[in-house]
Amino acid sequence: MRLPKITSLYGRIFAIFWFTMFLVLMAVLALPHLDPRNVKELPQDRYNELLTLTKHIEHRFAAEKDISIISQSLVVKYNDYTQQLDQEKQQTLRARKEHSQPPMLFIVDDKDTILTQYRAPNFVYRTVRNFITSVDAASFPKQRLYGRFMVSGPIPIKLADAQYQLYLGERWNRPPGFLFQLFDHPFQLLLAVMLVSTPLLLWLSWALSQPARRLEKAAQSVARGEFTIDPELEKGTSEFRQAGASFNQMVQAVNQMISRQQRLLSDISHELRSPLTRLRMAQALATRKQGESQELIRIDTEAQRLEQMISKLLELSRMQVDSHVNREKQPLQSLWEALLEDTQFEAEQMGKKLTFNPIPARDIYGHPQLLVSALENIIRNAIYYGKDTIKVTMTASTEQLIVRVEDNGEGVPEEELSDIFRPFYRVSTARDRHTGGTGLGLSITESAIRQHNGAIQASRSALGGLLVEIHLPLA
Repeated sequence: MRLPKITSLYGRIFAIFWFTMFLVLMAVLALPHLDPRNVKELPQDRYNELLTLTKHIEHRFAAEKDISIISQSLVVKYNDYTQQLDQEKQQTLRARKEHSQPPMLFIVDDKDTILTQYRAPNFVYRTVRNFITSVDAASFPKQRLYGRFMVSGPIPIKLADAQYQLYLGERWNRPPGFLFQLFDHPFQLLLAVMLVSTPLLLWLSWALSQPARRLEKAAQSVARGEFTIDPELEKGTSEFRQAGASFNQMVQAVNQMISRQQRLLSDISHELRSPLTRLRMAQALATRKQGESQELIRIDTEAQRLEQMISKLLELSRMQVDSHVNREKQPLQSLWEALLEDTQFEAEQMGKKLTFNPIPARDIYGHPQLLVSALENIIRNAIYYGKDTIKVTMTASTEQLIVRVEDNGEGVPEEELSDIFRPFYRVSTARDRHTGGTGLGLSITESAIRQHNGAIQASRSALGGLLVEIHLPLA
């Protein structure tokens, strides 16, 4: 039966967590059974080999009645017993590296006295005695590893008309030494488990981070004013798919809302031209019939100002319609160099001096026309209201561009600095209605900068006039 695919984020986390815990638990539970230095039951194949060996010994000494002679014979001729095994068993023993030399056979009586005396170090006999004590009254033969010496038994054996116990001692070359280190050092065992589980956890981390990174990049794009739908967001685990689908729906809704708002502004501005045209036509007819008068001149002046406002609104709406979609990467030099040179020439014609530092060799991502219009409005305001000095400074850091435009005019009162970016707002001093402005220039600039995830602020300039500072993120 095929298991269902786990697509849930929390399902994957819990699955990997419990699988890792399962590995640790299995390793801990298996340690006592894997460590050959603990007393363990003799494997069935080894038990069968010892039984075969016991039968050969009993058959070989069936007529001998003195156990001391049998013990001595085992010491002298114990190599012969392994050679008398059938061919299959002999090949099995030879195939095992641990049997590089014949095993030692120990005959033990009912008082746990070792009757077989080999010329072996005391360590061997201490080991056998320790093993005899640890497996006393065992119902099934056991085995235990002492260093590199494996002891197995006991196997009941009948010799010299009496019952004895047979133990087997042999050199053992496995398991590898690094396993003993794991058994003796739990920290190393934990490290081994971590090495097994780490690739799984890294894969899980990568699988979870991919959709999260895509969502992060999409959010950064929206923060930069790029309202684009990314189908890749709707892939991955169910939680991220739902979040990606909701994010795309939000972007689509914001796109539609911005487009409708900007088109509404454009339509209203366009429709205002018709009654304005009729108003000016009526004013012209009245002037022809009645001649010039202060009232008719005032009507004509206000009509002209209204026409300028509508033109500005149409310009703003044309630039903003789909400006959040139609964006491109462009060098700062190609964007603003021509504007700075043109405004510098215009300032000279008015008897004023405009200076600017070299434009940083960096790129910016945005709507070119909006960015040009934003800086142009600020510079032309500085030229118009400055006495004779205008200064433009551009500095770039790792991720940000700072543009400063300042003049030596009368400036703006401190309490009105935060209001000059409001639509149709006019300063109560020299920058008033009589200058011919519509109050939309700085509003257009503030809107353009905000659409590019930037910031704009006004303050008092060191030159004595107004300082406008723009912060824009660089590509």
